[in-house]
Formats: sequence, structure tokens, C-alpha cells
Amino acid sequence: MRLAERYGERPIEEFPLVFQRIVQNAIRDHFRRQKVRSGVLSPMSVLEGRADDTDDDPLDRLPVEAASFEFASPELKLSREETLRLIENALTELPARQREAFLLRYWEEFDVAETATVMGCSEGSVKTHCSRATHAIAAALKAKGYLR
Repeated sequence: MRLAERYGERPIEEFPLVFQRIVQNAIRDHFRRQKVRSGVLSPMSVLEGRADDTDDDPLDRLPVEAASFEFASPELKLSREETLRLIENALTELPARQREAFLLRYWEEFDVAETATVMGCSEGSVKTHCSRATHAIAAALKAKGYLR
């Protein structure tokens, strides 16, 4: 569908390469969503890193859980819901650009290029805003005693 919607006007010779790139991005997005869903609902200490590390996406370091959330114990579900609530509260404390980048990238599942286009900035700025937002959220959770 993406090929037809976004690249229908391109010459047919480009389709195989464009299609391959779309599939690669879809696979990458799938695994990123798994990391976000399991990471947002797991301890955020893995998100802490160097403050000057702007090219490294902290969410890429999250472990992907093998067990599905729907089969989790009630205690685990409650813990995850509490974590999500704390993250949502921390999001309200972020500067507008960081919050916008974080929500577009990890909640709306836009890629870096799409987020940059929506925000009207460079891809590097999107990465910087996302990194700072992630570190700020981790720090807020740590300050509330949720992280070690």
C-alpha cells in the first residue's frame, strides 16, 4: 500500500528498490514498536546513558519481552499501567518540542524523516529531541523513586 500511495508517480524501474526499502523499514518499525511497548512498560533504567549521546536511540537498547502483555499476571499488568501513567505525567513536564518529537516517534510510530517533516526540522534535531525526552522521562521516574 505504501508503494502505491507514496511512490505511484515514480518510474516502474524504481519499484523493486523502493519496495525493498519499504519492507526493511516496516520490519525495523515492527521491532521498534515491540521495544517501545515492552520498554515503556518495563524498568526505564536501561534508558539512562550519556547526556551527550545524541545519535544513539536509547529505545534501541531495550530488551524485547518474550511474553505477551495480555497473558501477564495482574500484578505485572498493574505495575505496567502505573509505569505508563508515570511516563504520561512526565511527558507533560517536557518542553513542547521534546514532547512533540517523543510522541510522534514512539506513540504515533513515525520514522525519523516523517517526524522531521511534521516538526519542520532536521532529522538530527528529531534524534536530539527524542534522546533528551527519553533521558528526561527516565530521570523523572528515578526522581519519583520508580527506578533504582
